[in-house]
Amino acid sequence: MNIKLVKNGVEKSAKNLAVVFMTEEELKAHKNYKMLLRAGFKAEQDTTCFLYGKNTLFCGVEDKAVDNVRSACSAAIQAIKMTNYKSATFDVSDITLKAIVEGVVLGGYEYTKYKSVKKKTKLKNVYLVSEDIEALSVAFEEAVIIAEATNFTRDIVNQTPEDLNPPSFAKLAKKLAKENGLECEILGEKELKAQKMESMLAVGRASRHDSKLIHLSYKPENPKRVVSLIGKGLTYDSGGLSLKPAITMVTMKMDKAGACATLGMIKAASELKIDSEVHVFIGAVENMIGGDAYKPDDVLVTRSGKTVEVRNTDAEGRLVLADVLDYAQDAVKADYMFDFATLTGACMIALGQYTTGVMGHSNRLKHNLSKSASAAGELTSPLPFNKHLKTLLKSGIADISNVASKPYGGAITAGLFLDNFIREENKDKWLHFDIAGSAYTETPWDCNVYGGTGAGVRMISEFLKSFKK
Repeated sequence: MNIKLVKNGVEKSAKNLAVVFMTEEELKAHKNYKMLLRAGFKAEQDTTCFLYGKNTLFCGVEDKAVDNVRSACSAAIQAIKMTNYKSATFDVSDITLKAIVEGVVLGGYEYTKYKSVKKKTKLKNVYLVSEDIEALSVAFEEAVIIAEATNFTRDIVNQTPEDLNPPSFAKLAKKLAKENGLECEILGEKELKAQKMESMLAVGRASRHDSKLIHLSYKPENPKRVVSLIGKGLTYDSGGLSLKPAITMVTMKMDKAGACATLGMIKAASELKIDSEVHVFIGAVENMIGGDAYKPDDVLVTRSGKTVEVRNTDAEGRLVLADVLDYAQDAVKADYMFDFATLTGACMIALGQYTTGVMGHSNRLKHNLSKSASAAGELTSPLPFNKHLKTLLKSGIADISNVASKPYGGAITAGLFLDNFIREENKDKWLHFDIAGSAYTETPWDCNVYGGTGAGVRMISEFLKSFKK
């Protein structure tokens, strides 16, 4: 399916469908009001109504706010794909352009790699019509790049753990680097041992797949700033010896979503030609069971030299990130450092499925990222650090425990654990994003269909773009 920005209206034909967004008030004043009323259309948000005789699809919206248009457009494109129309036409403005692009590209996304019989659609072209395409062309290209980078991320999240394991993740990163002119360095287990990354190595010890640290770099000429993006890349998480229940082990292919998102972010940054230097660090590991698995009661020595008492092997992502964060701080002197991880189910309990939890020390940085998230159509909420929760991570035999002594505030205590591995000079440059709820869905919402959502890609792309303004 192609999406194009065009100046003149597409030639009217029975093979082209015009899409119209309509509020309840607009419905009452519309010339086809009685016909739409007979069809049962009330212009409620995300409802659709075809008038086939007029080759028009009406889509209900509460108002013309960007979030509502994007969600309605997503519902529209899914409905159109089930028809025999070969093209669809949307009238756009500077307000609705990005929303319609995202609704079409993200809402129309399907992952069919593992389907033996793939659904076919006759829809080939989507035309966005405006009288002033010169003024909208840059915004259109940027919106398409970011939406396609989000779908790229979704594709990786949706791959099975048998197909996407740490070595194949490294190959994927090399492929992206070659295609987008990025630098790529891969550390295997020999190099990880030399770097004393024993915490990360312990998590992957029982897997038949070697763990990998992936470092991708986008380096434009004369960059204005340097940004490090760190991703949790658990290609599968069985829980280790603290084995997950069967029902929660399903979908654990999504435990690599943080790492996948960072690949989508650097892909978008390089294609947008952002004037920031961007580095991605991924800890690609598989947490399995076996005679060589790391165990509760183990004490791990991290790369930083701090020791960690393992009290739960299912709190593994923070053990990987502890070493990767430390490595990233030595490798790059960044102005901003953000990590992304499907870290805790507790974040979903605190904020629900749709919202990313944001933690860190700088209120200004949290505010700036919140603005970028809102502009990008992503939901975020801060979760506050406090000294009382920090005491729950104390260990009697090591420097710190990998889980809290009480089951409350689990998302925050996980963030506080990571904070132990952020150096003092970087405290106000760092934010932790818990995307456990927002990164994957089995119930479609907004422009997110079944599977990976690409959470974080649009937000960080918007943040990097904001420097140009």
